[in-house]
Amino acid sequence: MNLKGKRALVTGGAVRIGRAIANALTAEGAEVIVHFRNSETDWPYVIQADLDDPAQCEILLERATDQFGKIDILINNAAVFHQTSILNSSYDTVMKELQPNLLAPFALIRGFAQQSKQGKIINLLDRRVTTHDTTCVPYMLSKKGLEELTKLAALELAPGITVNAVAPGAVLPPPDKESDTAWEPAGTIPLDKRPTPADIAEAVLYLLKSDIITGQTLFIDGGQNLIET
Repeated sequence: MNLKGKRALVTGGAVRIGRAIANALTAEGAEVIVHFRNSETDWPYVIQADLDDPAQCEILLERATDQFGKIDILINNAAVFHQTSILNSSYDTVMKELQPNLLAPFALIRGFAQQSKQGKIINLLDRRVTTHDTTCVPYMLSKKGLEELTKLAALELAPGITVNAVAPGAVLPPPDKESDTAWEPAGTIPLDKRPTPADIAEAVLYLLKSDIITGQTLFIDGGQNLIET
C-alpha cells in the first residue's frame, strides 16, 4: 500500500508508542486520526472514546468515518497493563484488561470490515505472548487473544484486508513510573538493546506497505521472545 493520502485511525495515538506511529504515518503522507481517552493532544484530527465502554467501542469506527471519511488503516494500539495473578484476580479485574485490550480491537476490526472491503489492520501485542508470565494473567490473556484474533481476522477478511501484528519488547516505562530508572528489568536481550518507539513505528510501516503479508506477528524486542524466561 502506498500510504500517501490514506486515512488512518490510531487508538491511543496521543502519546508514547501511539504518537510515534501517528508521526511516522504522517511523514509518509497519510492523514492520521488520533483516538484518545483522557490525554491532552495538539493533534489536528482527534476523536475521543473510552475503550472500557463496550457501547463506545461499537460505534467508534462509524463515528470516525462519519466525521473524517472512510478509514483505510486501523492501528489497534491502545492498551492497559496491570500486574495481576490468578489468585488476585476477579471478574472485574480480568474484564478491565480484556475489554480495552481485546474486545475493543475486536469491535473496531468488525466495524472496519463492515465499512470497507480493502485496507490494512495492525494490532499491537507484547513480546510476552510467547511466554507464560503469571504475574500479569489478565493482560497475558488479552494479548494472547489478540494474537489469535489477528490470525482469524487475516483469514476471514482476505483478500482485501490484511491483518498483522507488532509485538514490542520493553520500550517505555508505564506512565506512573516514567521517572523510575529501574522500572522493568528487561532481562536478557540477545541484541543487548531495547527497542525504541521509532523502531515500533518502522515495523508498523513495513507491514502496512506490504501487500503480501497477513496473519503475521513481527517481534521488535531484540530477540527477547526467543528466550523462555
